[in-house]
Amino acid sequence: MSFVDEAQIHVKAGDGGAGSVSFRREAHVSKGGPDGGDGGGGGDVWLVADPNVASLLAFRDHPHRKATSGVHGQGKARHGAGGTPVEVKVPVGTVVKSLDGSVVADLPNPGDRWRAAEGGRGGRGNARFLSNRRRAPAFAEQGEVGEEHWYDLELKLMADVALVGLPNAGKSTLISRISAAKPKIADYPFTTLTPHLGVVRVGEREIVVADIPGLIEGASEGKGLGHQFLRHVERARVMVVLVDLAPADPDDPAMAPAEQERVLLAELGGYRPELLERPRVVVGSKADMAVSDFDGMRISAVTGDGLPVLVGHLADLVSEARAADLAAGPAGGFVIHRPEAEGVVVERGMDGAWVVRGRKAERAVAVSDITNADALDFVQHRLKQLGVDRALARAGAKDGEMVHIGGFTFEYEPDQVVGR
Repeated sequence: MSFVDEAQIHVKAGDGGAGSVSFRREAHVSKGGPDGGDGGGGGDVWLVADPNVASLLAFRDHPHRKATSGVHGQGKARHGAGGTPVEVKVPVGTVVKSLDGSVVADLPNPGDRWRAAEGGRGGRGNARFLSNRRRAPAFAEQGEVGEEHWYDLELKLMADVALVGLPNAGKSTLISRISAAKPKIADYPFTTLTPHLGVVRVGEREIVVADIPGLIEGASEGKGLGHQFLRHVERARVMVVLVDLAPADPDDPAMAPAEQERVLLAELGGYRPELLERPRVVVGSKADMAVSDFDGMRISAVTGDGLPVLVGHLADLVSEARAADLAAGPAGGFVIHRPEAEGVVVERGMDGAWVVRGRKAERAVAVSDITNADALDFVQHRLKQLGVDRALARAGAKDGEMVHIGGFTFEYEPDQVVGR
């Protein structure tokens, strides 16, 4: 199965059902009152972080997710059923971005939920508009259209330890020896093109280790798919910088252990300076074939030399980092971004008329019969409550200019938003 860490998703919430216009019609009741029921609300679309989902593969060829719409209201005060919400499972560590690149949600913990599209509210039936002034309201509200959006999804692996090294440094062999992960292994660069996760057990403790594809100089600037690879180290608590002690060309100064370490740390810092503040261990790999001098920790994934010491040290560092995260609070330093609720916006349209945008304003004019005198009175009152008249005046609207709100067009009159 392919590993996919970038995808797009299209979400469409359900539309609200329309309210009903109905009056009681019973024997011996000559003038029954209004009894139109409300429409049901449309279903929401939620993104839910699920630890059983490994990648974004499910969205590569099938990006659309849609909730059901609410049912229309009926007479005899029968309200329509609400639409069924949809929960879309995404991997833990998924970042949701709008198409302009801004982050709108970050789901780093199992069970994190974010509403990607809000269902439309159901329209109120005519029974809701009964008042001393309106004894027989002959209008109801239409259902609100559910939200519809495209989002970019990015997966940042949630690992305790990230293995970072140049291509063919031995990362895949190491993770295959200390965990049950089975990455592709060969004696040529760029064997690993996708990250792998492995669970390492140390006594009663477990740590998650990520094998990050090999980095090259310039990775922090995007060279060699650098940004795609580097984002998977962002959330690792501990860094293992793996330097190759048996490079293919030991006479190449660029392959000296100290130079490998310099390049790797420079790329980490160039991508995210805070990565250099994480706990890290510099480890020399392929100790059984070493041709380079190295004073730090040495291991051989083939013979197993040094692995118990390395794994025990990593488990201690991870335990300390987890304790620090716990002390920092339940959010773990990550934030769920929630856009502010949309208000009323007035702007010029392409045809020179004024356009009023905003869900509340559009909902106010969405009645079943705008020509009805009671309905028109209700719309005028509601728009005034929302401040649409003041917004139009501030924008510079003049008497007689046309105004578009939702699917309706009105003539602007000062102190009276909707002309009769």
